[in-house]
Amino acid sequence: MGPDDPASVPVETGNGASLARSVDPVLRRRLRVAADGDGYLPFDQFMEISLYDPGRGFYDRASTRLGREGDFYTAAHVHGLFGATLASHFREVRRSEGSPVRFPIVEVGPGDGTLAADIRTALRRGSTGANGWEYVLVERSAALRAVISSRLGVAQPGEVPWRFSPSVGSEGPIQGILLANELLDAFPFRRLVKTASGWAELGVNIPAEGPIRTEVRGPERTQPPAALPADAPVGSVLEVSPAMESWIRELGDNVAGGRAVLIDYGVEEGALLSRGGTGTIEAIRDHRPVDPLSRPGTADISAWVNFTRVRRAAEAAGLEEIFYGPLSDALVTWGIDDVRARLEADAGPVEATKLKLAQKSFLFGFSTFKVLELAPRRRSA
Repeated sequence: MGPDDPASVPVETGNGASLARSVDPVLRRRLRVAADGDGYLPFDQFMEISLYDPGRGFYDRASTRLGREGDFYTAAHVHGLFGATLASHFREVRRSEGSPVRFPIVEVGPGDGTLAADIRTALRRGSTGANGWEYVLVERSAALRAVISSRLGVAQPGEVPWRFSPSVGSEGPIQGILLANELLDAFPFRRLVKTASGWAELGVNIPAEGPIRTEVRGPERTQPPAALPADAPVGSVLEVSPAMESWIRELGDNVAGGRAVLIDYGVEEGALLSRGGTGTIEAIRDHRPVDPLSRPGTADISAWVNFTRVRRAAEAAGLEEIFYGPLSDALVTWGIDDVRARLEADAGPVEATKLKLAQKSFLFGFSTFKVLELAPRRRSA
């Protein structure tokens, strides 16, 4: 088959009967119910069930583990310096907003609560202590909510109070901080491949038995998302998340003051297309890459964030870019040097060394990470 045929594009496949036998039979049935009569399921629906199915999805399993001993870790698991630097920046944002009496931090997708714990600790150390701060966590996984509750415990006098919330929208207009650290890459995404006749879709086929496999639906059988690049080379694979873009647009209705701070790994769309037919889909189990279609519910699935589409959605939502660039640049701007020096002044030799190593890791080890900081667009007089 020639390069114009979507079936000739390299895609992931299952690894045989041994993997098929290891698929959770309950999750397989739920995937089959969601699929059409031919067993076809768009990838974003496969990902939604694999990650978030109650009790069976990766993020809702009781055994889900984050951090160095788990399946993957975030910057917050490297050292508390990350959270302390964010807390320092949030204090500055609050001052720039006129030091309002109440200034909540709404973290969406807080994982196991490590970052929340570090930010709350750093705010407690500040000159105003916990006064006026409130930490709100939006986490859909019951298993992770239990982990967070255990980690944070009951707020003691002088600590920043915290609570769960079902959604950003339920908080009403937010006059504070909306924080999303490594959330955007976890939104379910569709997978598209450019063919000579247009954009086709890379979904999955869920058989009653046997390995789950990739299935291609041609342009005549799928409705691709809007604003896909028309000049993309044939064979290009692009991951696009309508759910994530919709959530970005909702921020325009919910962030009334302060900042939305989005931190994730990703690049602009042109760089994604330069990867050709591979795309950026990743599945991680025990810190190792695995086949995304094998053993649904047991691995994290993600893709690099398409910041071209994120920024376009933010602009359409009436949000203004305050900062966009590498995480290292943001941390320097937010004062990581001063924060590290303050923490080091009260630290012993071992912890002082850890602080220096952590700062080096954040500035040089997270090179693919970007920060997009947004604020409600200022209205002209």
